[in-house]
Amino acid sequence: MGDGEQERRWFWATLILSSISIVALVFAFWELVENHYFRDLNYISLHYLYISRGIASSLLLATWAAWFVLRQRRLAEEELRRSRERYRGLLEASPGAVALYDSSLLVWEWNAAAERLFGFSKAEVIGHALPTVPAEKELELQNFLQMVDSGQSVLDHETLRRNRQGEVIEVQLSLLPFRERGHGYFLEVTADIRERVRLRQTLLEVEKLTSMGKMAAGTAHHLNTPLASMLLRVQMMRERAGANGGSPASPTSGSLGSPNGFAGELEQLEGAIGFCQQFVRRLLDFSRRPTPQKQPEEVTAVIEAVLGFLAPSVNAKKARVTTDLAAAAGICVMADRNELETLLLILLSNALDAISSGGNIAVRCRHPEPGAMELEIRDDGCGICEADMRRIFEPFFTTKPPGKGTGLGLAIARNIAAEHGGLIRLEGAPGKGAAATVRLPLCRAAAAQGAAS
Repeated sequence: MGDGEQERRWFWATLILSSISIVALVFAFWELVENHYFRDLNYISLHYLYISRGIASSLLLATWAAWFVLRQRRLAEEELRRSRERYRGLLEASPGAVALYDSSLLVWEWNAAAERLFGFSKAEVIGHALPTVPAEKELELQNFLQMVDSGQSVLDHETLRRNRQGEVIEVQLSLLPFRERGHGYFLEVTADIRERVRLRQTLLEVEKLTSMGKMAAGTAHHLNTPLASMLLRVQMMRERAGANGGSPASPTSGSLGSPNGFAGELEQLEGAIGFCQQFVRRLLDFSRRPTPQKQPEEVTAVIEAVLGFLAPSVNAKKARVTTDLAAAAGICVMADRNELETLLLILLSNALDAISSGGNIAVRCRHPEPGAMELEIRDDGCGICEADMRRIFEPFFTTKPPGKGTGLGLAIARNIAAEHGGLIRLEGAPGKGAAATVRLPLCRAAAAQGAAS
């Protein structure tokens, strides 16, 4: 027996018993009055007396019944009002976005969390078709409705929903049956899991990068020996070429150019192999996390070394790199050379990735104030939109396509600049290129020399 049926039975039982009690009291009181005051009345007078007693009893009984019914109705209405307020309070306080709709996806309820998550107000949604289901997820939702109708549960399922701006967002969905007045509805509760998905992807990236780091350390260990051997052989060839007047062995070597040109080619090859060897050592050092060794480093020498390392990539993209390093001539900064090269390599590689074939990159040094220098790397590439600019230094955030970037480069560059007492600024606009500016403090001797000059 339901609570409603039991309450109805108690109501009728109370009403009937109270009515019988009132009638009995009225008749008993009337009999006392009649026996005391109207004992000697004739038959006609007694007849009218009985009629008046019945009318009085009926009026009293009707008044009591009306009062009782109205009182119970007011109590029921008050209870219904409190129950509705409690229901609305629970619905609005729910942290999940709640939507109640029927099998045709016509919405009947929509709470405040749903308004915040999807951007649709309650007035816009109630009485209309559910607007949050992307086209590619409509079939999935119909399958869920069939599962719920058949008694199966749909709980904590990860899927997609669409907000007012048309943005597709990741949500966790639970779908439950709901019956009211013989009609069947569906209660959908969704929660925003974009941050959870982003964190999960970040953890996957961290795990992948950890594996890559281990693999890189092993690769570096195996490459270090052959690179050292190659470097030694190139040095021996360069010394032999110098001893033979620039000719290595036969006259046919003239196809390489003049003797000095051949020696220069060997010198460039030696420098490239040395840079690769240094890069491999850096991989090994990175896996061991060494303490940075800071010493005075000439800025122009570091910039030229990094540009020389990137020369094949620049040539492959037919890019044009212009430099204006006059302001940094003879200027030194206190830095770890490996980290400073890594910083510049990150910024120049990003500029190279941003430009199209035949694009331009400009590298310029200046002194904005005594005791500091700025290095600006400007490109005429795709630029940076305002939304991306706010997150550009976040770890694992990247605008490059999958497989092209990890999103760690600028985060590492900013940390390197901060460790050296400097900072990085980025500016740009979509289609108008971008500029990265690195500010670093000068060595005390260099700063004093600049102030004296």
